[in-house]
Amino acid sequence: MALSQTNGNLLRTRILPVNTNDLGNFTDRQTLETWELPADQSSIEPLREAALHLRKSNTPVGFPTETVYGLGADATRSDAVEGIYKAKGRPSDNPLIIHVCDLTMLRSLVERSGQVNGNAESTDPIPAIYKPLIKEFWPGPLTILLPNPQPSKLAPEVTAGLPTFGARMPDSPLALSLIRLTGVPLAAPSANASTKPSPTTAEHVKHDLEGKIEIILDGGACQVGVESTVVDGLCDPPVVLRPGGVSIDRIRECEGWSDVVKGYKDHSELGSNTPRAPGMKYKHYSPKAKVVLFEAASQRDTQAGQGMKWGVPLEAWKLVKAKEKMISYLGLENSEWPINVGIVTTKRWLPFAGFHLAKWRRALPEATQETSNWWKDAPMANPGSTAHPHRPPHQNEGTDVDYEPGYSDEHIADLIEISLGSKTTDIAHSLFSALRELDQRGVDIIYVEGIEDEADIAAAVMNRLRKAATVIEQ
Repeated sequence: MALSQTNGNLLRTRILPVNTNDLGNFTDRQTLETWELPADQSSIEPLREAALHLRKSNTPVGFPTETVYGLGADATRSDAVEGIYKAKGRPSDNPLIIHVCDLTMLRSLVERSGQVNGNAESTDPIPAIYKPLIKEFWPGPLTILLPNPQPSKLAPEVTAGLPTFGARMPDSPLALSLIRLTGVPLAAPSANASTKPSPTTAEHVKHDLEGKIEIILDGGACQVGVESTVVDGLCDPPVVLRPGGVSIDRIRECEGWSDVVKGYKDHSELGSNTPRAPGMKYKHYSPKAKVVLFEAASQRDTQAGQGMKWGVPLEAWKLVKAKEKMISYLGLENSEWPINVGIVTTKRWLPFAGFHLAKWRRALPEATQETSNWWKDAPMANPGSTAHPHRPPHQNEGTDVDYEPGYSDEHIADLIEISLGSKTTDIAHSLFSALRELDQRGVDIIYVEGIEDEADIAAAVMNRLRKAATVIEQ
């Protein structure tokens, strides 16, 4: 536990384990009108403690959702919302998403709509354009932009001065019961230090915010692994402002959303006005190390691209030359050698991305509690290739890259590889965790194998990676 001095009070960061077996349910799953607490409330005692803290304190609480861990505060009190910005070090012009436990709570926050995007006024204050999305995806990883009434029940810091606010209903009984017990919507960005990879475990939250908050509710690892998709249906055509846990293709299948368009960029939008949604303006999701992202497109059409199908062995040559100060390469030429190299593989790369023949010590993620042999003992992409002395790496007619034997006795770097698997859902689930682990292992550079992002949750994965990258290789 950590102690920190804030406004004269000592903060002690505690992780409270939560039994997630029975935390509540909807009275009617079809309508989502009311979230009810469980009959046996012994399992929600940690949530009661956190809810009392949220009502009486201005210090936010870390809690899990199905996407990532959130940093929650009472969305109706300015002092409480300001506590989020302070704990995260988050820019105050970056709007926050509010989380509700049921549609009854959401309706209490929304003004009645006139004609919005072709929808006639009705007795329901929730715009009709969102009804198909709510029916299909809530509770779940989808945030909708809604008109912010004046006067508003929400603290002005939530919207960062915008006329709209983002809201979602998380698919997490723990989160829903916490909100219900608190009795107000919770403003909750990801529970990480601003710009760092989002947390998917309670320990990730503790690593970033120890001493800055008092309570972290531990409900286990998050299931989705990337944040919610953010959509704006108040304009015509409707827009996806941030890719996330619901793909644009699935959204297009819903009534009224067939013409939805992409409204985000895969880089930070510094210099623009207040962003319409979180994740649009500032650099996000970045580890401390330099990140070199290899786009999936680079693995296809060109001769060089075909050579990178199984890895990026040419990067090994760059590191050798940087060590000898013969080239400038991401500032690594001034490093203390050997350095630590992280490799994140997904669908195609061979183990350790094709680094071979040079002396590369390999280490596996700490969770395996293993160390491996020198890299020169690992299998090569083309075992039949031969090395050519006194010349830089070259591309054979096959797919391998050769190195000068003179380098084989040098200890250039220790390699740490994390394989995320080939399934897109697994990649999304483990991405932030992998970046965090490599950061904690103290790597100097991370090579990441990108994936195709045409559909599904892959668009969210690549959006986060492009924002994290120091260099993007096309």
